[in-house]
This record gives sequence, structure tokens and C-alpha cells, in this order.
Amino acid sequence: MSVYLMLTTLTDEGRKSLQENPDFLKEVNKEVEHLGVKILSQYALLGQYDFVNILEAPSDEVIAKLAIRLSAGGGMHTMTLAAIPIEGLIATLKEKKSTPW
Repeated sequence: MSVYLMLTTLTDEGRKSLQENPDFLKEVNKEVEHLGVKILSQYALLGQYDFVNILEAPSDEVIAKLAIRLSAGGGMHTMTLAAIPIEGLIATLKEKKSTPW
């Protein structure tokens, strides 16, 4: 399973929905889990983004499907980043090059 960081910004419609129904966040979480994505951690943010979610998903395709579904509802925009464990990156950087460049 791969780890992803999803930054979310609410639209005017999303802010209105959240104000009227704070449990809207739990409803979104149910949709996330229904797609087979595990929520590792969530935080509300101050600044450019409204929320950050640390997610675990079986593939890039599944996380892309989730991002499209969440944005298609009109309540939010997402930016999703793949997260690479530092130890994995270090191991990859130490590998001998198999190509001439």
C-alpha cells in the first residue's frame, strides 16, 4: 500500500455544507473508506488549504479515482501528493546505476 498526502480546499458550496452540517466530514470519510482508502490521519489547517489527510491506498489509480469523486461533488478541490518513505528513498539512491547515464 502506498501513502498519499491530500490537501483539500473547500469551495463556497463546501464551506456552506460544512457550516450547516459539521458531520459532513464524517460522510466524506465514509466515501473515502468505501473506495478502499485508509485514513491514517486528518487535520484542519489554517492558511491556503483547509484540510490535510494522510491516506493509504492500494494504487495511484484508486487515489486518483477518490480525488476525482471528491472534486466532482463541487464542495472541494484536492491536490494529492505521493509520499515516499525516507528509508526507501535513501535505499534507492544508494543502488548502483544499471544504465550508462
